[in-house]
This record gives sequence, C-alpha cells and structure tokens, in this order.
Amino acid sequence: MDTMGRPGLGRFKNRFPGLSLKQKMRWISGLAAAVVVLSIAGTLAVSSFGLLGFEKILDNNSRGLNLWKAAGEEMRTFETYAADRTEKSRAAYETARDRTEEAVAQLPFDYQKIGAKRYARTWSIRNLYENYRERRDRFLAAPRGGEGYFEELYALNRAQTYLQSYAGDLEFLTVEDGTRRYETLRPLFALIPGAAVLFGAAAVAGVRRLNRTADQNLVRPVVELARDSARIAAGDFDGPMVKALGEDEIAQLIRAFYHMKGATRGYIAALKDKHEAEKQLDAVRLQMLKNQINPHFMFNTLNMIASMAQVEDAATTEQMITAMSRLFRYNLKSTDSVMPLERELKVVSDYMYLQQMRFGKRLRFTSDCPDDTLDHLVPSFALQPLVENAIVHGISAQKEGGKIHIRARRADGRLWLWVSDTGCGMAEERLAQIRGALAAGDEKATGVGLGNIYRRIHAMYPDGEMEVFSRAGCGTVIRLAVGVGL
Repeated sequence: MDTMGRPGLGRFKNRFPGLSLKQKMRWISGLAAAVVVLSIAGTLAVSSFGLLGFEKILDNNSRGLNLWKAAGEEMRTFETYAADRTEKSRAAYETARDRTEEAVAQLPFDYQKIGAKRYARTWSIRNLYENYRERRDRFLAAPRGGEGYFEELYALNRAQTYLQSYAGDLEFLTVEDGTRRYETLRPLFALIPGAAVLFGAAAVAGVRRLNRTADQNLVRPVVELARDSARIAAGDFDGPMVKALGEDEIAQLIRAFYHMKGATRGYIAALKDKHEAEKQLDAVRLQMLKNQINPHFMFNTLNMIASMAQVEDAATTEQMITAMSRLFRYNLKSTDSVMPLERELKVVSDYMYLQQMRFGKRLRFTSDCPDDTLDHLVPSFALQPLVENAIVHGISAQKEGGKIHIRARRADGRLWLWVSDTGCGMAEERLAQIRGALAAGDEKATGVGLGNIYRRIHAMYPDGEMEVFSRAGCGTVIRLAVGVGL
C-alpha cells in the first residue's frame, strides 16, 4: 500500500504546480474538507461502536426493570379494584395492566442475542403472563362473591407474585449479562479518547500539510511580490526575484511583474540619461547664448562711443562705457540658471540704455513691475534676448521707431511677464510658423535665443508657459509664466 501510495502522491505533487489558481483552491478546499470529515467519521465510528453496545446494555436493563415495576403496580391496583370496584380504581388498574402487557411484549426474545438463561426466564414470563391474563379476565368478568371467587382471587395473587418474582430474576440475569458485556466493552471505551486524539492529530497534520502547500504555492509568492513592489515604490529595483512556480495565474502575474520591472528600470535609466544629456545641452546652449554677441551691435556701439568721445563731454562716454561693462560682466560671470527679476531688469535697462544711445528718440522703453515681483526667480537671460529680438525684427525696420514695454504680475501662484513692442509685427502665416517651431523645438526656425528660452521655461517649470502674439503693423507680445516655487 505504501509503495502504491507514494508514486500517486509524487504524480500529484508534480501535477499540482501546473493547475490553475481556481483548480488549486478547489483541491486544497476539497482535501481539507476530506481530512476533517474522515477525522470526524473515524472518531464517531469508534465512539458509536462502544456507545451502542453500552446503550444496548442499558436498554435491556431498563426493559427488565420496567416489567418488574409494572407487575408490582398491576398487583397493587388489581387488589384495590377487586376490593371496591370503583371507576377510579378500575381506571388505575387498566393503566397498570396495559403497562405490564407492553413491558412483557418489549422483552427481548432472541436466543442468539440473550442467551439460554435469559431466554428460558423470558419464556416462563411470557407463558405465565398469558395464563395469568386469561384467568384474570375471567375473574373480573365473573360476579363478585360467587362460587370459588376467593379461591380464584388467591390464585391470581399467587400468579402475580410469581410474575413479579420472575421479573426480578430476569432483571438480575439481565444486569449480570450486561455486566459481562460491559467488562468486554470497557477496553474499547478506554480507546475512545485515544482514538479521538489520534484522529484529531491526523487531521491537524493533514491541515498543516495543506497549509504549507497553500503557503508555498499561493500565499508566499504574493507576499514576496508585495515586498518587492514596496521596494520598487521606494526606488529600489535591485531586490531578489520571486520564483514563479507552475503556470497558474500567480506565476503569470509574477512573470508579468518582473517583465514590467525590467522595462521600468530600463525606462528610468533612459530617462536619467536623457535628463543628464538635456542638462548638459542646456548648459552648453546657455553658455552659447551668454557668449553670443551681435557683431553688428558691438561695431555700431563702439563706433558711436568713439564718435561721442570726440563731440561730447566725457560724462556721457563714461556712462555708456559703464553700462557696457556691466552688461559684459553679467554676460560673462553669471553661472546661475535663475536669478531675481530685479537683476534681470537691470541687465535689460543697461542694454536698452546703449540701444537708446544708438537709436535716439526712435526707441523708447518702459516697465511696470511691482515690488512683490522683483524678488521672484526667473531663468537667466530670459528677457534680454526677447528685447533684442523686438529691436532687431520689429522696431529697427520702422522709420519712426517704436516702444518696448515689460510688465510683471503675480497671479494663480505664478509670475506672469509680458514683453511687448510696437514694431512691425508678423503676418499670421509667419506667426503660425514660429509657434509650430517652438512647440517642435526647431531653433533654426525661431532663432537660438527665442527657442532656448521656450525650452528652458518648459523644462524648469512644470506649469511654465511661453506664448507669442503678433499682428502685422501692430507689434508683438511675448507672454511668459514661471512657477513661484522653483
């Protein structure tokens, strides 16, 4: 039996990992129920075998005792009824009589089951009671006080005495036989607690075995997967891989999870590399923007300074040179990616002073920036390139010149900046081209300055904005929005 059972168990162990999750749950639930049912059935079988034998002993004793009591009660009520013949005594007698007849009828009368002595005594009781019943019924039907009345009454009393005596003998034999049976069954009764403990221990062992199987195939993989998920949520992608057993839904989930884990790790690494490359590219482009100096502007400015030195006082020349030196200092020494708006406005102011010296009254500059906006950090070199574009592409082309206005406001948790000019503006087609080029990152179509500012604002601020508005013959407005909490 052991050699047959082990291969079957081995086949089940090999087959179990390949079952679906639903089939595994059915097997585990079914086996657990079977273990419990078999344990209960075994305990009940052993207990019932012993208890049924004990119950049979008690039942036999009870039947013999009932006959003895019923016979005594009938004897007493018969004497009373025979003496007074009242309805009350008659009813009591008939009740006792019926009980005696029922007790006699219920006596066991199987030779194989009750043995020779009890069978002989039971036969004597049944035969005696049959004769007694016939004589009793004749006596009660005969007239009271007739011929032979008292002799018959005496005979009936003697028969009742014999019947009660036989009932007592039968009860003694029944108790004696029950005692022998009890002595036979007593070792079995002693085994009942042990059997209950044995079956209970087997049930506990079976359930624990099923619990280990469920833990190994169902619970443990899910728990380990949850732990690995927590590590991944904390940014740790180097945790050990959970082993996928079988082909059920949990194994499929584990494989899919680690496939996504690998893909996510690769994606994050790619994002880091891309972000680092973009940071380096931003730094290079920012440095390029800082180092970019319009040669035409430099040439005209230097010629103008030389001419002014000949015809004007030295004070004006000094002021222009000072403004130029501040602009160069800011351009060459600034390494921060952001700076306060107030400093950015000073750079624009120095730049505009030099340009106004060039263009004279053709170029006007105003600003409207409240004090609560001046300490707000903005991307460096965000305003000066926009002002330069306004002069080069908008105002310089007009004979009458134009005006540049910078406005700043705080609203909706952001700083809003407007750089507007009254230059020649742009046609709708050209405006659409510039907007599309900005969105696509095409700096060749927008110019390095405008495209660089657009990309830096969107890279540095999740809610950053840069929009261009223009109309031919009316001018251009560039609106910027930068977050407060950078």
